[in-house]
Amino acid sequence: MIKVVVNGALGKMGKTVINAVANDINMDLVAELDYKDDLAAFLSKNKVSVVVDFTRPESRMENLENILKNGANAVVGTTGFTEDDLVKVTEWCVKYSVNVIIGPNFAIGTILQMHFSKIAAKYFDTAEIVEYHHDQKVDFPSGTAVKTAQLMAESRDSFNNNTKDKVANIEGARGGDYKGIKIHSVRLPGMVAHQEVIFGETGQYMTIRHDATSRESYMPGVLMSIKEVLTRKGLTYGIEDILGLN
Repeated sequence: MIKVVVNGALGKMGKTVINAVANDINMDLVAELDYKDDLAAFLSKNKVSVVVDFTRPESRMENLENILKNGANAVVGTTGFTEDDLVKVTEWCVKYSVNVIIGPNFAIGTILQMHFSKIAAKYFDTAEIVEYHHDQKVDFPSGTAVKTAQLMAESRDSFNNNTKDKVANIEGARGGDYKGIKIHSVRLPGMVAHQEVIFGETGQYMTIRHDATSRESYMPGVLMSIKEVLTRKGLTYGIEDILGLN
């Protein structure tokens, strides 16, 4: 049995993960922790296989270091990781001899969307990303949008080189920018998680869209990652490799 702790148990994603783990015959839900609990103290007294962390971006590195230095592997859905963060996490994996899977997104449909967008980026040099989330999401753009742009940038060095958007009537209206890819964030009640990647060319445009209408859509990817993190050495950023897409 894989002994699992869920950190962020009071959150909407945390509650969904708890239900999924509790119903998996290969997993033992050891504890449900949240901000009122001392994660480091619990892990120092209890041996667990995997901690699943869905908390807040501002606590991502502190939580992860506490997990790893106490000998547990980690599956992380918390967003906000920078390239410098990932370097540090890689060092921790070596130092503490544990493994980490960080998933900007665990919905298999979203991972496929990202993969298809990477392929399409070879053929379109103009592209924009629009991501939509519920109004309780604190960070923007989403980790999924950033990861999508990073994957697309593996296919070409720059995008949107010929657009004429030089005059700003309102600063920021063109969204964020990753190597020329404009990223727009929408936050509205009633939404869960949605993303569209729009490619344009003379006389045509193509949209690759994914909609997650419930948090249960992430659970197959989360459960797969809990099992995979036990044997997949070091840091895995994104679950593309687990799905055999790289």
